[in-house]
Amino acid sequence: MKYGFGIDLGGTTVKIAYFDETGTMLDKWEIPTNTAQGGQQILPDIAASIRQYITSHGIADSDILGLGIGVPGPVNAKGMVNKCVNLGWGVFNISETLSGLTGFPVKAGNDANVAALGEFWKGGGQGCDNMVFVTLGTGVGGGIVVEGNLLHGAHGSGAEIGHLVLNPKETVPCNCGKFGCAEQYCSATGIVRLAREFLKTTSLPSTLGQVENLTCKDVFDAAKAGDPAAVAILEQVYDYMGMLLGNVCSTVNPEVVVIGGGVSKAGEVLLEGIAPYFQKYVFHAASGARFALASLGNDAGAYGAFKLALDAFG
Repeated sequence: MKYGFGIDLGGTTVKIAYFDETGTMLDKWEIPTNTAQGGQQILPDIAASIRQYITSHGIADSDILGLGIGVPGPVNAKGMVNKCVNLGWGVFNISETLSGLTGFPVKAGNDANVAALGEFWKGGGQGCDNMVFVTLGTGVGGGIVVEGNLLHGAHGSGAEIGHLVLNPKETVPCNCGKFGCAEQYCSATGIVRLAREFLKTTSLPSTLGQVENLTCKDVFDAAKAGDPAAVAILEQVYDYMGMLLGNVCSTVNPEVVVIGGGVSKAGEVLLEGIAPYFQKYVFHAASGARFALASLGNDAGAYGAFKLALDAFG
């Protein structure tokens, strides 16, 4: 039996998990992400943590098939990172660098793509060959599996669906600098922005106006309680989400759309809300895609990262 590690590198913490070659997670832990001085200590910290684990558990180096890592930024098939703003990184080969620090082969990918691979392998997309994975969190991320293969793209930015333009008349810029991106309407922060704008102009009664630090959860909770303004706000959101996923599914025709991220904690009500708008926008031949909630939670990235290593070195 061979073993390996899946690493989910985030802006605040690094999640590390130890797997056997069947994909069973045997252990997991976290270390802080040290972004000081351009993030130069991040990879040495990861290498030291893995080495400490191997030593303390008496694991032979020969039993380790390799490491996989998901990174919050574009990564091409050769492991070349093309800037990770949140980490302070520029352009370099993360696979070669981390391999040099650990002595093990390393396969790297974009974090959203890697989480998609995790859900495809062991989560909501199990048993399918074609899947769209969308993460609705602070931003909107995506991952696409086509005929069993993760879509990377020529420059490592395949499936960057959060920056498909849904509203060309938008006057407020997205974080990417463009205008009208899906992220501005379908993310948790986007939903709060839509809510605040709606509340300025609506005559509908609402309890949301009294909420000091409005959150996405507040909007869903108010709608669940029958708040007229919250219900109207979410109809806007569902329309945008239906448009986004309709466009994506018309392009890649998946069997399943798996939705994860913080917004997905709203549960089935989210899927039910999106469904009619999805049917409004999707091409008829792609309209049979089913929707599912992500099932691996915060572990999706670690599972997917290990799968990268398993496919490459197993």
